[in-house]
Amino acid sequence: MTSDLVVITDCDLPGTAADDALTAAGLRVRRAASASAADIVAAAADASALIVQWAPITADLLDLLPNLRFISRLGIGYDMIDVEAATERGILVANTPAYCLDEVATHTLAMILALGRGLVGYDRAVRAGEWSAVDARPMGFRPAATTVSVIGYGRIGSLVARRCAALGFHVVVADPLVPDADILADGLEPAPLADAIARADVLTVHAPLTEATRHLVDAAAIGTMKPSAVIVNTCRGPLVDEVALADALEAGRLAGAAIDVFENEPLPASSRLRGLESVLLTPHAAWYSPQALLDLPLHAADNVIDHRAGRPVPAVVNRAAVAAD
Repeated sequence: MTSDLVVITDCDLPGTAADDALTAAGLRVRRAASASAADIVAAAADASALIVQWAPITADLLDLLPNLRFISRLGIGYDMIDVEAATERGILVANTPAYCLDEVATHTLAMILALGRGLVGYDRAVRAGEWSAVDARPMGFRPAATTVSVIGYGRIGSLVARRCAALGFHVVVADPLVPDADILADGLEPAPLADAIARADVLTVHAPLTEATRHLVDAAAIGTMKPSAVIVNTCRGPLVDEVALADALEAGRLAGAAIDVFENEPLPASSRLRGLESVLLTPHAAWYSPQALLDLPLHAADNVIDHRAGRPVPAVVNRAAVAAD
């Protein structure tokens, strides 16, 4: 018999919205003592579902959870979960893809505009007693003369692309999974990845993190970019090779960057990105609004509740496991 126990492996969000929703649906809820494998097993040995924020869910861990049938990710990305291993064991994995689309797209656009109009540099200069309108750093662009290359045309990438186009930017889109005709129908220009990177005045990445996309923007890719270009990353930290990025910025082979997500979080004190004035940094905050903070745990809980009730869960990411469920 399937257990009615749901274990929240880790969660740094305030409140108990997920717990309350699950309990109201007649499910038992338990929180693991920590995100360690040992504490998760201790809490979830008989659980049928997990809600996961950052805890690594590995094949070895899954082998110790024989009753597990469903994993709900507290967020959009799910690279901390071994989805292939879950699929092999007939375990469904779902994310929460819709809770912060508007926030991340808006944050991305704000970063593009802040870099492109030199807002941070102007602010620092005025506070230091300087007054020079023609010293925009790292850029002082005119949208109509600027190419924004959007890598990844999913929910968020497509929002960013359309909003940039609405402001008058020339938008190039690279996504091998989206037909060129669909991109053209939105009034945008499709292009191969290498071409989009090389042509970019602003490069913004919105691809899922997989082994194939890890360091998608690496030293070789950055080497093809204009020295006047900037990179924006509000998606997943490891999509951009931070060492290569810092090298290029320090050498003047790239004008600037705006980064919200990092390979290691919180951003280490030793990171060279902290000392570069051409870099705008935010603390993995693109997702945040009071509304998104309320939505996220509820969406994660709703995935579990719908699965237990036998209702379809549209956010399932490993459809191959459905037949084995």
